Amino acid sequence: MSESLDAIQQAALAEISAAPDSRDLEQLRVNYLGKKGRVTELLKQLGGMAPEERKAFGDRVNRVKELVTTALSHRGVQLARKELAAKLASETLDVTLPGRGEGVGGLHPLTRTLNRIERLFNELGFETMDGPEIEDDFHNFGALNIPELHPARAMQDTFYVENGARVLRTHTSPVQIRTMQNVVKSGRTPPIRIICPGRVYRVDSDRTHSPMFHQVEGLYVAEDVSFADLKYDLQTFLSRFFEQDVEALFRPSYFPFVEPGADVHMRWRDPSKGPDHPGRWLELLGCGMVHPKVFEAVGLDPERYTGYAFGMGVERLTMLRYGVDDLRLFFNNDLRFLQQFA
Repeated sequence: MSESLDAIQQAALAEISAAPDSRDLEQLRVNYLGKKGRVTELLKQLGGMAPEERKAFGDRVNRVKELVTTALSHRGVQLARKELAAKLASETLDVTLPGRGEGVGGLHPLTRTLNRIERLFNELGFETMDGPEIEDDFHNFGALNIPELHPARAMQDTFYVENGARVLRTHTSPVQIRTMQNVVKSGRTPPIRIICPGRVYRVDSDRTHSPMFHQVEGLYVAEDVSFADLKYDLQTFLSRFFEQDVEALFRPSYFPFVEPGADVHMRWRDPSKGPDHPGRWLELLGCGMVHPKVFEAVGLDPERYTGYAFGMGVERLTMLRYGVDDLRLFFNNDLRFLQQFA
């Protein structure tokens, strides 16, 4: 019996020391200390022994069990360290490799132009205002001296919603109306000096028009505002926007909400045709002095206050600045086109 116990101890310690990995070590634990393990089977023999012999043999078996348990624990720590080192070695990151990088986005050309226009007018003292894109008849038409039978109200020009009760705004002029109303309701008095950028909607679509497009309108109301103020501010803006001395021409034009009204043209020279080419006059925007009926609609005294207003299409300025000849390219989401501006 003694030789059998010594043989089991030697075999167990030798196999544990040589175990190649944690899985084999766990199998050795089961083989020796499990419910049917070789050391456990020896303990089952105690029931058939005399009391004196049982105590001596039991003590020896327990000592072998402790030795095997300690050997399993030590070998387990060794194997865990070894396996961790192997895992770290296999997952090592070479920090000298070049990075994969990430795609870099960029602002849409229309956003670039909107930001540029807003910044230039802010530098001229204009505050940026915003308003709803779904408007009622009063703010979109009535307060702007646009009569009921005006062509702009026709279905072929305007998107009507809510069974005709409201419209998708056809210009950002309603923001001007709301701003003047708020000034009057608050008990404040002009000056009012604002720009109103945003999306507008009209039933129109071709290479130079879109059902949805962007406008920036401006309004300056105070005492003794003149057409000369309007010309100076627009001339200054255009020269800064195009980064050159712009030759501007103001031609009389009709708009219901201004009197007098004008279209602003600039002399546009094609760089490919040389510096001596005379160029051509290109229409950019509309403007004029605010009509007295507009002041009456919002509660301002037209005998005390005067003002000017203007409106420009952001797409047109963007096309000129970046040399784009088809407005629809801005909305096709073609990355080959948009990446040129990133």
